Amino acid sequence: MRREKHSLPDVMLVLDSEGVIREATLSNGFGSEDVTQWLGSPWIETVAKSDGETLRGVLADATASGICAFRHLTQRFPSGLEIPIEYTTVRLGEQGRILAIGKNLRAVAELQTRLVEAQQSMERDYWKLREVETRYRLLFNSSSDAVLLLRAANLGIVELNPAAARALGITLPQVKAPGGLCFLDLLLPDGREAFESMTRRIRERGKAPGILLRLGEGQVPWMVRGSLVTSATEEVYLVQLAPSGAVAPNPALDEPVPIDDLVEFCPDGFLVIDQQGIILRANRTFVELVQMGTESAVLGESLSRWLGRPGADLTVLLANVTRLGAVRLLSTTLRGELGTEIDAEISASGKVGPGAARIGIFVRDVTRRLASLPGSDRGLDGLLDSLTKQIGKSTLRKLVDDTVGIVERHYIESALGLTGGNRTAAAELLGLSRQSLYVKLGRYGLEEATGSESGASA
Repeated sequence: MRREKHSLPDVMLVLDSEGVIREATLSNGFGSEDVTQWLGSPWIETVAKSDGETLRGVLADATASGICAFRHLTQRFPSGLEIPIEYTTVRLGEQGRILAIGKNLRAVAELQTRLVEAQQSMERDYWKLREVETRYRLLFNSSSDAVLLLRAANLGIVELNPAAARALGITLPQVKAPGGLCFLDLLLPDGREAFESMTRRIRERGKAPGILLRLGEGQVPWMVRGSLVTSATEEVYLVQLAPSGAVAPNPALDEPVPIDDLVEFCPDGFLVIDQQGIILRANRTFVELVQMGTESAVLGESLSRWLGRPGADLTVLLANVTRLGAVRLLSTTLRGELGTEIDAEISASGKVGPGAARIGIFVRDVTRRLASLPGSDRGLDGLLDSLTKQIGKSTLRKLVDDTVGIVERHYIESALGLTGGNRTAAAELLGLSRQSLYVKLGRYGLEEATGSESGASA
């Protein structure tokens, strides 16, 4: 099979030991941009002033160790266009020359948008089911009728609403405790026999007349009716208690839940932003993730200050919340003030439009989870280490081809990871046809990594 040629990177620069641009190449995506003006100029003069210190660190790392990990710089083009570019640099040979390869982050933002759209499409049915479940939960908990669910196998209490908890004189923690509660334990001996007889009749005939039972601490009379319901995991009895007399409420069960306290001590970071991305509220977990001292230190700041791709991630987040109303599990990185960087997933919902828009965001640290995945110890830096050994043994063109191949494999593996190994979805994220993706999977030996089932689903 004829080997495909690698496409050029978005930006490729060859620098001398002083950081002066000697060669510059752009991909076709930049149209008529003329970068010949860059030749002979220090690289630092072609980027935003705020990125000067970062660029000095990039050159120093490449000179000292032979390679520098990806860094984000705002590249200024001769036409005045400014674009965020993700650069990696490699030292070439003993003459001190440095090869800088850049990826246009606008394309990454488009990939993120496509990923969000794919996730929303795959989870549409899931959210419909959640909506039905939420409606059931609201009706169940707000109903003034006392309702509870019992396991058909042993009559243990599975769930009960607040009205039933007050009627029976028990609390929800008692039901959720190990071992739980059996409904028969709440009845007098004659009541147990009557209730068991009713459940046997329901199972045999599908229905049974209601019975009068005395329940609760005061042994108040209740009319008890039941029906058999088949759930996804087991059969349960739906039992309804109709009062046959006055029932004294339990004020302890009606105390309001302190929502602010629950959010403040949530193990995931939580914050509220406006439609420009300015932080209006943040809990202590988020403050710790970004390594700031207090909540007041982050209020009024833009969320993009701590996101891995400044401008790109926040733009994708706000655009999809505006269009879809919610974003689920958007992958990014979070950079702390003290230099740490963690992998994170962002879920957000809100209403953006005229007026004071508010967006609620949960940020979850997934660094430990990603580290446990097979092959996670092979960072991009490690994959590029082999290029250092080829300095002086290969031509510049081959070094560029090998570098592009490593980066291309990295993005293909990332897309497969984001889509759970689904080749069709991965090809769509990368803007490839399925056949082209299959060719690249074969070239990089990734067929087995995707699994036969994933391939079949594609």
